[in-house]
Amino acid sequence: MAGNELSSLAVLIIQERQALLDEWRGKVRALPSARNLDTPTLNDHIPQLIHEMASSLRLGSDESIAETIEEGSPPAHGVQRYQDGFDIEEVVAEYNILRGCVHDLAQHHSLNLQGKAFHVLNRVLDGAIGSAVQAFAAQRAREVQQRREEYLAFVAHDLRTPLNAIALAMNFLERIDAQRAERTESGMMWKILRRNVQQLETLVGKILVDNVNFETEAGLKLEQRLIDLWALLETVRVDLQPIADSAGAKLVNSLPEDLLAFVDAGMVRRIFQNLVSNAISYAANGKVVIGGRAVEGGRLIECWVQDDGAGIPPHRIESIFEKMETDPANEQGSGLGLGLAIVKAFVEAHGGQVTVQSQLGEGACFRFTLPAIAS
Repeated sequence: MAGNELSSLAVLIIQERQALLDEWRGKVRALPSARNLDTPTLNDHIPQLIHEMASSLRLGSDESIAETIEEGSPPAHGVQRYQDGFDIEEVVAEYNILRGCVHDLAQHHSLNLQGKAFHVLNRVLDGAIGSAVQAFAAQRAREVQQRREEYLAFVAHDLRTPLNAIALAMNFLERIDAQRAERTESGMMWKILRRNVQQLETLVGKILVDNVNFETEAGLKLEQRLIDLWALLETVRVDLQPIADSAGAKLVNSLPEDLLAFVDAGMVRRIFQNLVSNAISYAANGKVVIGGRAVEGGRLIECWVQDDGAGIPPHRIESIFEKMETDPANEQGSGLGLGLAIVKAFVEAHGGQVTVQSQLGEGACFRFTLPAIAS
């Protein structure tokens, strides 16, 4: 009798598959993360799971149930639901909704869901929940780790700019102090300072090399406030002046002094640091101009960093913001290609876009937008 019940329920599930799916979909729409999903995305693997459920009912044994779940679609579904923005409770809920729909279907057709049929159905759905939740949690853990590695790589890259400025300023001051250093203890202090700067450069380089394979999907958290953009950029200009001087480049801050931006100050500082230091490396003995203006009725600020250097080859324009993208002709670059990827990630975190225009021999101009007011 138990075998007949299992077989009858399996046949009913297949015959009423579309009605079962429709009922499930209608109830799952009540979950917050499911409300705006299109039907194919919402369905995902549930049609396949219904077939897996029917197959398990026909086979009947606990062994075959375990194999069905292990080789079936719930693990992929868990990853998909993470990407869809579900929380883990919603993943569990949608399986339990399906369980309720099957119970309603059986009851409507006067099938008794007790004994073996009840056991098999619960084993299938409980196993599916376990597999999906495990895959969901593993995907979330991978992305958290990825964001940590990416953040570390970004920070390490950005440490290079102030370190280079410190090293250049130190060399300049050491030359001025050279004669006195020979007769006093200051000579020993210069050696200690130089050694520590070199150690920091080595550590930063190691972090960068260890993290060159990160995937850019930042998940960055902004701490926005209203800032004076000209004042922030002026500190960047002063910090980078030793690097510009060593390259014979002139830095010009042409931002209007009344521009206010609603931004994460630390991120915007790093955007300018990367763009300006990049421009300096291409504009030796030239000029780098930083400018900006209010656009879209004062809702946005458009900023730019323009140089009169060698320019960017046309074949590199499309890929220049990709991670690991470097210019082998630029001997001053780090070779790890993170600077412009950082710029793109930070600008997009503010809801803006970054573009570049360039012609060989005429320099390049990077433009990006920032919010002027809270959105």
